[in-house]
Amino acid sequence: MSDLGQPAQSYTPLARGLHWLTAALVLGLIPIGVIMANFDLGPTGDILFDVHRSVGALLIPVVLFRLVYRLNNAPPPLPADIPALQRLAASAVHWALYILLIVQPFVGWIATSAYRAPMTMFWLFELPPIWGENRALSEDLFLVHRNLGLLIAALLVAHIGAALFHHFVRKDGVLLRMIGR
Repeated sequence: MSDLGQPAQSYTPLARGLHWLTAALVLGLIPIGVIMANFDLGPTGDILFDVHRSVGALLIPVVLFRLVYRLNNAPPPLPADIPALQRLAASAVHWALYILLIVQPFVGWIATSAYRAPMTMFWLFELPPIWGENRALSEDLFLVHRNLGLLIAALLVAHIGAALFHHFVRKDGVLLRMIGR
């Protein structure tokens, strides 16, 4: 229920599906990236790199489609009693996530291209390099990629925390809009 006693409007089924698909991809990428960056796993590490690159590349069309859909389909309104600063924070986090989830996989793809590692899509085919070989640039971009990943993780914690706050503390139906009824 919303703050006015009316049922909160839900996102469309497509918007919800795109949200949860994006969430599953990103929440899978982050721990794989952390493991890859911090542990030498030998051949298992190679598999993780391939999976990470594949899922990251898959994220590009998913997020671009989601962004186009979002620009053409306004989200349901937030409850009227949410303070302006919280509305601004929610909007800033959402748009930052859209931007970062588009930029991040391209940074990884450019870094991988500059390193000259293969970009295979789930062992089915190879994506072309999109940057010339440059190991120094690759190392710098992988550091940027790592830091963007940490920023995305922090924004996800804020996003999830806010959703849980709305559900368990405010009990205003904001989370239910994305879960559906």
